[in-house]
Amino acid sequence: MNETFIPTLDYGKKKWYIIDCKEKQLGRLSSVVVSLLTGKSKYYYNPSLDLGDYVILVNAEYILLNRNIEKFHVFIPGRPGRSLKRLVNLNSEQILKRCIFSMMPKGIPKRQLAKRLKIYQSTAHPHLAQNPIEITDLQNIKFYE
Repeated sequence: MNETFIPTLDYGKKKWYIIDCKEKQLGRLSSVVVSLLTGKSKYYYNPSLDLGDYVILVNAEYILLNRNIEKFHVFIPGRPGRSLKRLVNLNSEQILKRCIFSMMPKGIPKRQLAKRLKIYQSTAHPHLAQNPIEITDLQNIKFYE
């Protein structure tokens, strides 16, 4: 007989985590956020169930980006002078969403995972009633407490 433990959807309540983006690198922050959203940081993770948590990112405007790299996009190929446009990274919230969204697992539940991500430009956010757990050190996170 198989004794494999498979949790149900209501096995654990979804937790809320808050992360301050001030002076954090984009790639390292987004990899931690994706593991929290998908639930891969939990010891009872099962890929067939949605066991991820909610994540609040505050101070998104102070995230560390490599702004020395310029990106170009060709809007209308074949038109000299008008087709090549330089893209400027003005909105750090959109950059964060795009990076985290591209790191998420591909498939149907990708949109549902993205809805659990809340990004705010300042420290003020309307989710104080959920009692979010603050994560200060991204390298030494203890998820199993």
